[in-house]
Amino acid sequence: MNVTEVLPPTAEASAEASMALRALSGLLQRKRAKSARVLVRSEGAPKEEEIVVPRQAFDLFVEILTQMANGNGITLMPIHAELTTQQAADLLNVSRPYLIKLLEQKKIPHRMVGTRRRVLVADLMAYKKADDEERRKVLAELTAEGEEAGEY
Repeated sequence: MNVTEVLPPTAEASAEASMALRALSGLLQRKRAKSARVLVRSEGAPKEEEIVVPRQAFDLFVEILTQMANGNGITLMPIHAELTTQQAADLLNVSRPYLIKLLEQKKIPHRMVGTRRRVLVADLMAYKKADDEERRKVLAELTAEGEEAGEY
């Protein structure tokens, strides 16, 4: 699994993504179905072809369009992919030594491949989710303490 440099979309691609989002906006406001039917016409093809897409995949497509319309680059990664420690640190936006400390403290599962550590994307995302929840909890407690003290 290679995690390559993510480049922002071109201005033309952002504009196209924005137009596609506007065209899909009516569909997005409707009741959430299990799947979406999409008409696809390849350039030069004589007719459209209808394809049924799982709702989860359609929602991911819409999120990709949203990010592109905003000028953001995107990377898709399967959750079973294994990352190097540098890739994992980059994904968490922490230093590699800090990530290794988390691995050694068994806060994030990993496996050894020879002398190298490998981290599953799923394990990394589970850690990130738990860490984000803990941060929100601490922030809520601090906010409550500040309100009680009359500081807010």
